[in-house]
Amino acid sequence: MSHRQAQTTPNASPGGRPEKSGLLFILSAPSGAGKSTLCSAVRNRFPDVMYSISFTTRAPREGECNGRHYFFIEKGEFEAGIEQGRWAEWARVHGNYYGTSMDTLNKGLRMGRDILLDIDVEGMRQIQEKFPDGITIFIMPPSLDILRRRLISRGTESPEAIAVRLKNAQKEMAQKDLYRHVIINDTLPEAIDELINLIETYRR
Repeated sequence: MSHRQAQTTPNASPGGRPEKSGLLFILSAPSGAGKSTLCSAVRNRFPDVMYSISFTTRAPREGECNGRHYFFIEKGEFEAGIEQGRWAEWARVHGNYYGTSMDTLNKGLRMGRDILLDIDVEGMRQIQEKFPDGITIFIMPPSLDILRRRLISRGTESPEAIAVRLKNAQKEMAQKDLYRHVIINDTLPEAIDELINLIETYRR
């Protein structure tokens, strides 16, 4: 059964939303915890919510479209953006840069658009420094053992790659208390309902 843990933090109340100012929902989860499925459910339920697309310097993979999966840019342009403060958060992973546009977030929120951001724990910490009112939500698997079984059942990765993902998942799960809300994805339909109800509460 899914479970939400509400944490007491400043501005945690769903009320008191400034009129015309958008809300920033920041969703994190270990690989295999169901984050992509949950994000898709939120986007289907709230088509007016803006989904933040990351920028990256890596080459597009087969089937990926610029502006839909990522914005693909050159390394030099990304590094210039670091110097200019263009990124709300950024990281370098396996030699490639990934980042979220500060301008996109600022413009959307000023226009009154609610924004969904799908990001890892380190990215969330960077975003929270700039957007302290962001509503942080962590998606937890019921246990590491269940997460291991889910990753194996996908059949897409080697045992070594799964071991790395599990090690990273353990580190991320240890930081769940940094988040305002925690949802345990035990039964997917219940976790979807819980997440949608939570977002609806804030949007009201």
